[in-house]
Amino acid sequence: MSDRDNSTSASIDLGSNSFHMVVARYQNGELTIIDRIKEMVRLGDGIDSNNHLCPDVQARALACLERFGERLSGFPAKNVRAVGTNTLRNAENANDFLIEAETALGFPIDIISGVEEARLIYLGVAQNIAAEGQRRFIMDIGGGSTELIIGSSEAPEQMVSLEMGCVSVTRRFFEDGAITAKRLEQASRFAQSELAPHIENYLASGWQQIIGASGTIKAVNKVVNAEGWSNSGITIDSLRKLLTALGEARQINNIKCEGLDPERAPVFIGGVIVLLSTFEALGIKEMTVSDRALREGLILDLEGRFQGENTRRNSVDNLAKRYHAELSQSQRVSHTAINLMQQVADAWQLDNTEAAKWLNWASQLHEIGLGIAHRRYHHHGAYIIEHCDLAGFTQQEQQLLAVLVRSHLRKLPLTRFKALPKRTRKLAKKLSILLRLSVILHRNRSSAPTPKIRATAESKSITLNFPKEWLANHPLTSANLAQEEKYLTAIDYNATFL
Repeated sequence: MSDRDNSTSASIDLGSNSFHMVVARYQNGELTIIDRIKEMVRLGDGIDSNNHLCPDVQARALACLERFGERLSGFPAKNVRAVGTNTLRNAENANDFLIEAETALGFPIDIISGVEEARLIYLGVAQNIAAEGQRRFIMDIGGGSTELIIGSSEAPEQMVSLEMGCVSVTRRFFEDGAITAKRLEQASRFAQSELAPHIENYLASGWQQIIGASGTIKAVNKVVNAEGWSNSGITIDSLRKLLTALGEARQINNIKCEGLDPERAPVFIGGVIVLLSTFEALGIKEMTVSDRALREGLILDLEGRFQGENTRRNSVDNLAKRYHAELSQSQRVSHTAINLMQQVADAWQLDNTEAAKWLNWASQLHEIGLGIAHRRYHHHGAYIIEHCDLAGFTQQEQQLLAVLVRSHLRKLPLTRFKALPKRTRKLAKKLSILLRLSVILHRNRSSAPTPKIRATAESKSITLNFPKEWLANHPLTSANLAQEEKYLTAIDYNATFL
């Protein structure tokens, strides 16, 4: 069987320290790894004083992605997920970089929030380690962030992403390479301050299993076992011995630990401090280590989407309930928008299934801003969507959903469309038009059925044909549609209502 068939998927993690790619096959409930590639890109080490990715690190990253792209040649786009994490979440020029990065890789790249990263890490680890009914505490130290997750079975319950990682802590406290007792103390205090707001809640939740994931924790495990400080796993005593040894090196360039990859040595001390600080803050005595994390979680999540398990749907449902969106009105708007979409899908080159999902989600959420205020409620709703944690959604997906909600009413926000990734701009405009028309048709919020409407379209136009005399008998709707014709010209679309 070829590793390019439909049962094989690939995930790419553009981390702050390393870029990872995993190719795997998911069959009969098991994930079989076919190939792994890792390159130490150190994206997080290439941020300048203006919070921009430096040209050198961009070139290094693009060269790596070209190599990854060669390995994935021939893969269907639906079988590949690539995500950026902490550094790309924070870099001011991340969007510009992503345009080149997607070209180099040959596939779309999304940025995920810290909480979404935590959810995917948990998914990857949980599938590989039997829970036996126990609650798990899972920790992952990346280059720029650290994720702490508590859950049972395959469901995370508590998740937090902290702004500290092996690259960021090393860079902040040991930038010139010198290791002193004062710097070690400052770095430890910083890590403890980041952990402090979460200690009480995490200790109150409790756990029976303690699992570490990621390159940093795996590297620590390898070192403490190779040095003879632990027989298996990572203990708090072995961590303290390791940090003492690192302090005695006096310089990062002098660090030489048994089992430590020389490529990881320059950022190793920051990760050790984060790990030891977490052990001490949460009273952890020993941790086992998982070989799987974010990359495997991405593939499992992708497989879940193929099979109809929809975390995103649950996130939208929960957000709509939180802001008391009127379900009956959402359903009316969704039904009409999807009906119109199905009629114009061929002319507008829309994927029926995907377009229906987005229209349904946008319909569910288009009025959540009313929970804040009626005035400018479409602005409020868009802000909520863009800035909340929606499990299952990437930042670009939340941005698209926010634009649909923002643009369902009054003038179309041209700058918001331009800010979207180029690959979703046309889709956003078309879905926005369909949502807007449906909202107009249901402005009276009546449960009475809408008339039978025939929709036709060309590449940049849409025509709605109503039953004879219907528009004349509904002057408010007719006036709103006349205004809509003017609004749509702003995005170069023509609308006709007969």
